[in-house]
Amino acid sequence: MNTLKQLKRLQKAHGLIKQQKTGTPAEFARKLYISERQLYNMLDKLKDFDAPINFNRNTKTYYYEHKFELLINVSVQVLVMDELRNVYGGYTFFNKNFDTARLMQWVKLY
Repeated sequence: MNTLKQLKRLQKAHGLIKQQKTGTPAEFARKLYISERQLYNMLDKLKDFDAPINFNRNTKTYYYEHKFELLINVSVQVLVMDELRNVYGGYTFFNKNFDTARLMQWVKLY
């Protein structure tokens, strides 16, 4: 569940940046229920994905220099017992060059 929480937090951060309603770093961190250090780490991760994030000192908000979209998709499927015999499990992540990498593990459940 921690991963889902992080993804929701990332979505919320993206929305606030897009609307230019983040406030100062301290306010932004409070809106996301994280520490300022965690906020800076999250912003660094977004920048690793080439997110054009900047801070405007006059309006005291983070913003995207140019159009940037962040799409997060999560799917959940309920499986019946017969479908549980062979399950692919794993996760997908992106490297700095946006190449998708998928880690899969073959699990046989009897």
